[in-house]
Formats: sequence, C-alpha cells, structure tokens
Amino acid sequence: MRIATKSSKLDISKLENTKKIADIFAKTIFKGDVILFYGEVGVGKTTFIKFLINNLQKIDKKNISEITSPTFSLMNQYKLNKYEIHHYDLYRLKNEKDILTLNIFEDFSNKVILIEWPEILGKLKPSNTIDINFEYGENFNSRYVTISGYEKLKIFDEFKSV
Repeated sequence: MRIATKSSKLDISKLENTKKIADIFAKTIFKGDVILFYGEVGVGKTTFIKFLINNLQKIDKKNISEITSPTFSLMNQYKLNKYEIHHYDLYRLKNEKDILTLNIFEDFSNKVILIEWPEILGKLKPSNTIDINFEYGENFNSRYVTISGYEKLKIFDEFKSV
C-alpha cells in the first residue's frame, strides 16, 4: 500500500540529474501504478519518461527501445515480462468525453499507466496516483521536479542526494 508523502523539490536542470532521478524512481514502480506528469511544454516530462521506461526495460532484461511522445497517437505501449506500460499524452484532448474513448482506466491492474497532461482528467482522475510535477525556475534557466504520492522508503533519501 502506498503512503502519500511530501516531497522536496529536486533539481533536474542537468540531464544527468533527470536520468538519475528517473532511474531511482523506476525501482519504486509496480503494476497497477498510475503516474501523472504535470508541467509546461518543454520542461522535461517526456525526457523523464524516456529514462524511466528505458530503465524499466533494462531491469526487465528487455531491449531498450526508442521512446517518443504519443502526442499524435495519444498512447504508446511497451511490453515488459511482468506488465505493460501505457504512455498517454492528453495534450490534444478537449474534454472528459474524449478521454472515455481511450479506456485508460479499464483494467489497469496489469499495467503501469503514465499520463502527460493529466489536468484534463477532471473527475476521471483515480484517487491513488503518483504525481510528478515539473516546473521551470526563474528565467527558465533551471528545472525542478516534485514527486508525491509514493511510499516513503529509503529510496527517497536517494532522491535527495541528486
């Protein structure tokens, strides 16, 4: 069972920090997880997801694949041995009715669901999610990520050391 925690703001201004945090975070992923990615265009959501999925593939001894944003396809799917990853980008959708046609939350117990631009979910947002908030620093010279809603194990201390 996940326990909601408060998270510190982590600096992802350097690409290697983004990768390191995504790699550490990959150790906390379980099938059935719904992870929501918030933030402006270009702040690093898809880059983080790329590192995350590639690390999950590596852990699963799968070939590393090219990870792209599903902006036009709306969903990209990646098969692992233990579960599937469904990566959604809801940027182009206009309302909850559009989301219902995707069947995002129809039996996600054997999947990991990654959703960029989850603001449009409204009432459809599940109650037990992991939220990852990306933001720019002053003058867009730095970027930060805040992760909340995951179980606070020793793994969180690894995030702080980045």
